Amino acid sequence: MTFLQTIIVAIVEGLTEFLPVSSTGHMIITQNLLGVPQGDSFVHAFTFIIQFGAILSVVCLYRKRFFQLDMTPAPAGSNAWQRFKHKWHFYWLLLIAFIPAAFVGLAFKMSGVLDKLLDSVEVVAVMLVAGGVFMLFCDRLFNQGSDANAVDEKRAFKIGWFQCLSVIPGVSRSMATIVGGMQQKLTRKRAAEFSFFLAVPTMAAATLLDLLDLFHEDGNWATADNLFLLLTGCVVAFVVALAAMKWFVSFLTKYGFKYFGIYRIIVGGFILIWLLTGHSLVMVG
Repeated sequence: MTFLQTIIVAIVEGLTEFLPVSSTGHMIITQNLLGVPQGDSFVHAFTFIIQFGAILSVVCLYRKRFFQLDMTPAPAGSNAWQRFKHKWHFYWLLLIAFIPAAFVGLAFKMSGVLDKLLDSVEVVAVMLVAGGVFMLFCDRLFNQGSDANAVDEKRAFKIGWFQCLSVIPGVSRSMATIVGGMQQKLTRKRAAEFSFFLAVPTMAAATLLDLLDLFHEDGNWATADNLFLLLTGCVVAFVVALAAMKWFVSFLTKYGFKYFGIYRIIVGGFILIWLLTGHSLVMVG
């Protein structure tokens, strides 16, 4: 990858990471348009690692809520384990929600299915359209959230299973987890914020796994140039995502998913038509 390609892909990642439009799908599309070689192990890893740069914006923006312990007294009669869960309640919920994706994601990764999906623009386009159609109706299906409802262990675990859908490029981790939260009667805002928090352990694990794979396959990739591209991509994605996340919560709370659904259908539909008419998505190179 060139420096310019890195900057463009990182901007796309930062803009789309928290939007329900699939950041991975958009990066795959962008890489194809820019002529970035697909199937390369470093490109695959780059796609996931810079997402962690965007995810760190959550820690920055919500730092007071992310670094929190419940210091209030535990319920009377609580045993040591219950007192521990009470104090570390926020992180305990994130762990519960993370577990399903950890198993499913690892299974897809070890089977090689994930890498094959990452090389398929067709899969991305189909899922963009399918997800877009669903999003036109999901507000009416799940728009019954209440401020009285909070994330508990049961809701967190179910949201975690919704997140598993995002192993398919084009689905959108953000969409899957927010819809999962709304299905559990959370408000759009509360569902979106929990989706942001859950992204941190999920993408941290994905980043670590990809780094280990890279070193295991061939440590020669860790050149000064490649490390510089990774660092640049993470920093750009972080800055752009910070601004995009603030805007997204306000927009989603006010307007819901409808306009994102329309956008997904237009982009995915255009790509499908373009490919089915014998054209190549590679515009550069």
